Amino acid sequence: MKKNVCLFFLIAVGVLAILSSGTIASAQAGLTAAEMALERGNGFLLSGDLDRALAEYTQAITLDPNFAMAYSNRGIIYGFKGDHNRAIAEHTHAIRLDPAYFRAYINRAYTYIEIGDYDRAIADCNLAIRLDPNNAQAYHNRGSAYMGKNDYDQAITDSTQAIRLNPNYVEAYMCRALAYYNKGDSGRAIADWEAVLRIDPNHAGARQNIEIVQELAR
Repeated sequence: MKKNVCLFFLIAVGVLAILSSGTIASAQAGLTAAEMALERGNGFLLSGDLDRALAEYTQAITLDPNFAMAYSNRGIIYGFKGDHNRAIAEHTHAIRLDPAYFRAYINRAYTYIEIGDYDRAIADCNLAIRLDPNNAQAYHNRGSAYMGKNDYDQAITDSTQAIRLNPNYVEAYMCRALAYYNKGDSGRAIADWEAVLRIDPNHAGARQNIEIVQELAR
């Protein structure tokens, strides 16, 4: 009988979707006041100052009530603060303003994963992939949702696609490793954790998982 073990399982957080919007804005000449507030909010988020980030995103929305990026970014702050209902509402409003804004679907999917609503998370990832078929995070988040449903084969399929699109996607390797482990394939699980350590030699979760699985095999 397989022993219960505590394995690290990381889901790519929405901040990855936030930062790309800021990078795009930074590359454009002549930012609007709302875009400048968004940029400041992203900077505060990177530094871990959620309250000031929230204030800047709110200022961006005040300056431009149709700024979909700002609503979705503010939604992620609410998610970090544990207010998942408000986070979902913000992402949903962003989607109403701009139905083609695929990052809002990814961010809302992540929030759904956090509250265990895996079917809605999968649906949002499907929409994000339809809008941006080469988005590694959308595949990873969908794989994470399938993990939540104990559909390990689909989790492996989506994680593998995320890795194809981004060969250094640590969280996708971690997700796939856990899926392999739960299917009883410790060898492939260890191979993925070793891949994580080649990307990030200081990744404590991958190293600990290898040690746990090897100890159980003795």
